Amino acid sequence: MLAVSSQRESVVPPLTWLNRARPQKLPFRRRVNRAAVALIYRGGITEGELFFIQRAHRPGDPWSGDMAFPGGRLQTGDTSSRDTAMRETAEETGLDLYQSGHYQERLTDRLTRHHSRWRPMVVTPHVFAWQGDDALRLNHEARHGVWIPLDYLSNPDNHSTLTLRTPVGRVALPCSRYQGYCIWGLSYRMMVEFLERR
Repeated sequence: MLAVSSQRESVVPPLTWLNRARPQKLPFRRRVNRAAVALIYRGGITEGELFFIQRAHRPGDPWSGDMAFPGGRLQTGDTSSRDTAMRETAEETGLDLYQSGHYQERLTDRLTRHHSRWRPMVVTPHVFAWQGDDALRLNHEARHGVWIPLDYLSNPDNHSTLTLRTPVGRVALPCSRYQGYCIWGLSYRMMVEFLERR
C-alpha cells in the first residue's frame, strides 16, 4: 500500500503539486493596506459558472468599467480578510455569503496598489460555492453582475491579449473576453489560479 502511494506521488508534475500547496501569505501584508475579494462559483466546480462584476464608471478610478470580483478594503470591524470579502460582496451585489455561501479556500495573496494612491496593497482572494438564488442588488460600485461558464474560461481558445499604452510603450497583457466583457490584470491572475486548482 505504501509503495503504491509513493509511486503515485512521484508521477505528479511538480507544478500541479505546487498549485495544490498551501497558498502563499505575504509576510508583510499586515503592514500595508489590505483588501479581500470573493471568487464565487455555482453549479459545480467543473461545469459551473464563476461570478464577476463590472465596476461602475467613476472619475479618477483607473479601473472604472473593468471586470472584477466583489470585494474591498479591510475595515476596523472586520474579523478577518474572509469576513471582509463576505461583507463587501453583500454590500456590492446583495449576494449573502454568510447565509448562502459555502467557504472553500483561500488563494494566493496578490500585491497591487491602492486605486487612488501609489501605495502598495495586498489583496487576498477567497473562494465560495454559491447555494442561493440568482437575485442581485447591485450598489453604486457595480454596473453589472455576470456569471461566466467555467468551461468557457478554461478553454485556451477564449484567452487573448489586451494591449495597453504605458509611459514606457505598449504592453500586451493576457486576458479573457466574454460577450463584450474583458477580464485582465489582477482579476485574470486570480481566475487562472482558481481554474488551475479545480
